[in-house]
Amino acid sequence: MKETLLYLVRQLVDHPEDVVIEETEAQDRHMLHIHTHPEDMGKVIGKSGRIIRAIRDLMKVLAAKRAIYVDVEITEEAH
Repeated sequence: MKETLLYLVRQLVDHPEDVVIEETEAQDRHMLHIHTHPEDMGKVIGKSGRIIRAIRDLMKVLAAKRAIYVDVEITEEAH
């Protein structure tokens, strides 16, 4: 899951080397945090949030195949 999200986000941004995906687990929930360069925020979010919504939908479909719940959040700065 983490690798898939990392690949997707790196294809969208101008600074792919600054993209970091942090994964945390709590009970039956997986949280994927996208850390990216401030200039790339708009590219990941998209117009009216369309890109991030599509990414979240895709990740939820992939998670459903594995019978887990996943949530994707975006943070401005890379770690």
